[in-house]
Amino acid sequence: MSGFRLRCCECGREYAENPELLVCEACATLQTPGGPTRGVLEIRLDELPGEWPKARPSDTDFLAAFLPFSDPSAVAPLDVGGTPLLPAPGLREALDLPRLWVKDDTRNPSGSTKDRASLLVVAKAREYGYDTVATASTGNAAAALAAVGAAAGIRAVVFVPASAPEAKLVQLLCYGADVVRVKGSYDDAFDLCLEACDAFGWYNRNTGLNPFTIEGKKTAALEIAAAMSPEPPDVVLVPTGDGVILAGVAKGFEDLVPAGLLARMPRLVAVQPEGSAAIVTAYLEGAKSVTPVPDATSVADSLTVGTPRNAILCLQRIRESNGGAVAVSDHDILDAIPFLARHTGVFAEPAGAAALAGLRQALEKGLVERDERIVLLITGTGLKDVQAASRTVERPEAVPPELEAVAQRFGL
Repeated sequence: MSGFRLRCCECGREYAENPELLVCEACATLQTPGGPTRGVLEIRLDELPGEWPKARPSDTDFLAAFLPFSDPSAVAPLDVGGTPLLPAPGLREALDLPRLWVKDDTRNPSGSTKDRASLLVVAKAREYGYDTVATASTGNAAAALAAVGAAAGIRAVVFVPASAPEAKLVQLLCYGADVVRVKGSYDDAFDLCLEACDAFGWYNRNTGLNPFTIEGKKTAALEIAAAMSPEPPDVVLVPTGDGVILAGVAKGFEDLVPAGLLARMPRLVAVQPEGSAAIVTAYLEGAKSVTPVPDATSVADSLTVGTPRNAILCLQRIRESNGGAVAVSDHDILDAIPFLARHTGVFAEPAGAAALAGLRQALEKGLVERDERIVLLITGTGLKDVQAASRTVERPEAVPPELEAVAQRFGL
């Protein structure tokens, strides 16, 4: 790995690597209580490879070519990333989109794209000598940290809203994480995690705060570009909560252009639920930051964020890519779960299925053309929230164990 610098997304100030530095010291002074994180830092590598590594995308040799870690042994022995980019012929036909792909990140070890960030954050924590990493999460980032922490032998402390889906809570507990259920929202859990890390000396993985989360999530873009090479995608639809996944995808594509591995940046379209659409609203209003959404709510718990912490950088990246942003209803999100599953074989949680709901709206609004090379990023498995998916299907009546009953059931 080459060296790197930390660059503020707002003022452009650069810093050398510092384990205790999470945000820009200058811009952090402008932070307003309850607002998005100010002075988010991005990693700027001193050198990038001029050709694709021969290793698989999930191999340490591939990651070392693009990510800022110096000790390969610090990377947890877990097969994170390298998820398939599916051509999805059934979905192409159903939507009349001949050049549509599905990036199936449900196949990561904990079932979501958040594993990508946790893999790098835990590696850096081990390099820095921390024995505990903490995060606030609606569930997926917590599960990702718990899984990677278990594989790496490092303690994970996770703060989640008490309303987090049962499946995600069970996952956390099975991985052995120390779970703190917070009587409040994700934003309350986020703030409590900040206080605890400062008080107890834990390494903070919080999304929209730790710069290595953006860097880890960029690997999804690297894989998309490598799979589609030499032609880049025209547009990528990204489910958006705090804004870090979109910022990470943008960073991945951005790194590849000067390296000569990508001809141009694709457009990025942020998809948020209507009840938690602070970034979409700010984008449509031409604002540089967001107005928090009080009592944000959605069936897509992974995207339910009243104050998106990475909103400033996310908005920058949408605009720089000439992309867009759409808000979708809970009804459309739920409708997309079985539609996606029946036409691709990919079972997504509501947040993941939001990408498909967003595509339908983006087509209506003219943000996406039917002949373009389109990628849907499906961020989490439906097994994370079976209760939500159960609202989209009807259970058949039981039949007696007789062939005649089967024939009658199918009208044969």
